[in-house]
Amino acid sequence: MIVTRVIPEVRSLQTALRRNYGVSAVMMKKVADPIQQLFVDKIQEYSKKSKTAGGKLVDATPAVDKQLQQELDKVARQYGGGAGVDMTKFPDFKFEDPKVEV
Repeated sequence: MIVTRVIPEVRSLQTALRRNYGVSAVMMKKVADPIQQLFVDKIQEYSKKSKTAGGKLVDATPAVDKQLQQELDKVARQYGGGAGVDMTKFPDFKFEDPKVEV
């Protein structure tokens, strides 16, 4: 009777160990593919550059910055923005109840 209870427990433990080993083996493995390593290096390099850029475009020239500003101004004009209008603010809605005659 004890054996019939222990065998399913041992099998479930073996299955759990196999799953955990399979996952941890992939995580512990170093990058062997040089293209994959190059991709990881480029992502890390871009992350460092984006932090130093301070929220602006990475490696942008003054011409690109000017073009970006022109496009942002164009979009602001199309959607009701302009000088002194904060386009990041959520619009205020005022709903009034209609007057109903009795």
